Amino acid sequence: MEGWALPEINLLLCDRCGVCVEQCPTNAVTMGADGPFVARPADCTYCALCESICSRLAITCAFEIVWEPDSGVEFGDRVP
Repeated sequence: MEGWALPEINLLLCDRCGVCVEQCPTNAVTMGADGPFVARPADCTYCALCESICSRLAITCAFEIVWEPDSGVEFGDRVP
C-alpha cells in the first residue's frame, strides 16, 4: 500500500507499555523487540485510537487536508 498513511510511533518517547497493541481494534499493531510497530498495515483503518490512548504522546496520526477543485459555488450559495 504505497503512499498509505499509517500511525507514526516515536520509539524514543514510547515506554513499551503495550496499550496500543492491546487496544488496536484491528490488531494491526504488534509489540516487537524494539517496541510497537504497525505489523499489518493493510489492517490499519487509521482510526487514531492508538494516538488518543498513548499516555506518552509517542504515536502521531497525521492528517492531510485535501481541497476539492473550485466548483464555482460561493459560501452561502444554495446547492441543489
